[in-house]
Amino acid sequence: MSAAVAAAAAAANANSSNSSSHSNATAQSSHNPMPPSRYESQKRRDWNTFGQYLKNHRPPLALSRCSGAHVLEFLRYLDQFGKTKVHAPACPFFGHPHPPAPCPCPLRQAWGSLDALIGRLRAAFEENGGQPEANPFGARAVRLYLREVRDLQAKARGIAYEKKKRKRPNQVASPPVTPPQVQVTDLNSTIVNHTVHQGRAIQSAEADETVIMTVVDPRGGALIPLHVFN
Repeated sequence: MSAAVAAAAAAANANSSNSSSHSNATAQSSHNPMPPSRYESQKRRDWNTFGQYLKNHRPPLALSRCSGAHVLEFLRYLDQFGKTKVHAPACPFFGHPHPPAPCPCPLRQAWGSLDALIGRLRAAFEENGGQPEANPFGARAVRLYLREVRDLQAKARGIAYEKKKRKRPNQVASPPVTPPQVQVTDLNSTIVNHTVHQGRAIQSAEADETVIMTVVDPRGGALIPLHVFN
């Protein structure tokens, strides 16, 4: 009896411990949200970097007073941290995609990096309460600057930047339409001609130099030799 009670008590303790551990795991999973994606993390870092740039601006600049001109200043400020060699027109390696030797041309931010950066900052501005019509990262001056940087770097580096074309969905080819076949009755095992005249099928055949002509009876569809009508 005592052994049974002890076993029941042990089972109850095990069940209570399992339920408590399950509840603790559920509570921890609810308190630990999914980590942000790589894009969201990069967007947050870019937004913090731009905010720090506004604080260090002389004089300090509020986000509400930021314009497209200030965004251009920020992009030019980032050029000092670039790693892309942009050859000057006077450089002998101008337009050479793989220069064989080093040159004193400056390093700049690549056009692709700037374009992606502006896209993330434009989204972050609106996510942080900014109005789309007042978004400085979507200003026309910023778009023209990015286009100018793209064309300049394409000529200087000898690399053509082309937009990726969207793939059109594969169109399913319709099956070929086969013309309806007319069933012809075999007369004397040799069919010479088959025509349709005013809704009646007229067939002719040759066998032993004797021509047999038939027409289709519209009432029953039977073949009637012409000598019946004669």
